[in-house]
Amino acid sequence: CGAVFCPHVVSPVPTSYRGFETVEVTVPTDPPPSPEVRRIYDDSSVGADHDGDYRVLVDRLWPRGVKKEAAALDLWAKDAAPSAELRRWYGHDPDLFDEFARRYRAELATEPGATAVDSLARASHERHVVFLTATKDVAHSGAVVLADVVSDAR
Repeated sequence: CGAVFCPHVVSPVPTSYRGFETVEVTVPTDPPPSPEVRRIYDDSSVGADHDGDYRVLVDRLWPRGVKKEAAALDLWAKDAAPSAELRRWYGHDPDLFDEFARRYRAELATEPGATAVDSLARASHERHVVFLTATKDVAHSGAVVLADVVSDAR
C-alpha cells in the first residue's frame, strides 16, 4: 500500500525479551452508504424510531406544520441550503433543474456552504445520514444535489 502506517501490514510486537509475536491489524469497515434523501412529511420521517440515523434538515426555511420535537433532527444545516436568491430563481421548475444544480454546486464550493459540506461528509463516515426536505419533488430538489456533493466529498 506504500503508506507509512498501512493498515494491511502485519507487524511484529515484542512480547518478551526472547521473541516477537505477530499481530494482525484489522482493516476498518466501509463507511455507511451515501446520504439518503427523504421528504420530512413522510410518515417514516417524522415521529418514528430512526435507528441511529443522523437526521439533517437541509432546507433554509422550517417546514410548515412540523414540530421540532417530532422532527427528531440532529442538525438543521441552513448553511448547506441553496441561497434565497437561487431558490426563488429556480422556483422548483424541473426544466431549470440542471442549471439550478450547477449554480447550487458553485454555492456549495464557497463559504459557508463548503464548511457545511465538509462537516456533513465527516458525519457520513460515522453514521448513516438522512437529508430531510419539505420539497414535494424530491428528485428535482437541492437535497439531491447536496447528497451528490457530500458523496463526492467523502
